[in-house]
Amino acid sequence: MADRSFLDWPFFEDRHRAFAADIEAWAEAEHEALHVHGDHDLDGDCRSILKALAAGGWLRNAVPDPDGKLDVRTLCLTRETLARRSGLADFVFAMQGLGSGPISLFGAPEQKARWLPGVAAGETIAAFALSEPEAGSDVAALAMTARRDGDSWVLDGTKTFISNGGLADRYTVFARTGEGEGAKGLSAFVVDADTPGFEVVERIPLMAAHPLATLRFSNCRIDGDRLLGQPGEGFRIAMATLDVFRSTVAAAALGFSRRAFDEAANRAVNRQLFGAPMSDLQLVQASLADMALKIDASALLIYRAAWLKDQGAPRVTREAAMAKLYATDEAQAVIDAAVQIFGGLGVVSGNPVERLYREIRALRIYEGASEVQKIVIARQALGAMQGGR
Repeated sequence: MADRSFLDWPFFEDRHRAFAADIEAWAEAEHEALHVHGDHDLDGDCRSILKALAAGGWLRNAVPDPDGKLDVRTLCLTRETLARRSGLADFVFAMQGLGSGPISLFGAPEQKARWLPGVAAGETIAAFALSEPEAGSDVAALAMTARRDGDSWVLDGTKTFISNGGLADRYTVFARTGEGEGAKGLSAFVVDADTPGFEVVERIPLMAAHPLATLRFSNCRIDGDRLLGQPGEGFRIAMATLDVFRSTVAAAALGFSRRAFDEAANRAVNRQLFGAPMSDLQLVQASLADMALKIDASALLIYRAAWLKDQGAPRVTREAAMAKLYATDEAQAVIDAAVQIFGGLGVVSGNPVERLYREIRALRIYEGASEVQKIVIARQALGAMQGGR
């Protein structure tokens, strides 16, 4: 059983503690529904998990509450809980939030009313289409275009490494509309998967199965009311959305870390080595201590960032970047240590720590690679220093 003492920290309110207990109990009861990995029927498993999450009512937390707020601590608790059981279950929930995030944060009231209920009910699968073949970390370099044509917009270009690509019903797409150079000339649009001119070019297989694809837009015409915010606001919309959801990526990594620690500790206690439990060995104890330290430090950074955002901070760029950088990098270290404690069994296909080893690697890349987070943190720190002069 993963450590739950962190719920007593002052970052949380009683409603979060009750929520954590409820989703933990549900996830335990729905073990079979969640314990799928997409190895044989990826799309089918994703839809099955989505159905289970919708039936449990958890997808309602991926969109704003009746007061129009996204509770980031609840998002993080959800991802941490799901990730401990299944990387794919975490992915399915996360993409409902990220894929509809720009609508949640910047959509007009009629756009939110039109598109978000289907996401919350699991009737619509959402996706976030930002990356391109030559523009991943450097969002300002996006080349895909959107041009006005009467009351419509016409989209042309390619997106790649798009999560839920080929599975989603609706995509939030970022394209260059030319109001200015670089980041100043981007806009955000909502595109349905059945729109003429939209095509899934290829599905991209990953080391840990998740639906990923390359998309092509060729003279893809959408109505004018598919624009989110104002023309030229696309970069701000993308960054503000990532500002919220980067903390949740860190929470998923934390869930992986907690599972790895539990597996390793259980192995160490029950494995006999040199006539005594492996856990009696000081080197093993030191490894477990390092793992526990990394887990708690990650949790502190994650729930600090989430708490700040929920308190109304307009931006948590620095805090979210720190949380994502540290939690994902250190989760890699925690899981690697768990594999080492398992020895040969740790690299046997299907072993929980072997699966975690494959799951964690992508989190250090998507929604801003670790190197990008370091740049963000440094710029924030330097800006604060220069601003104080």
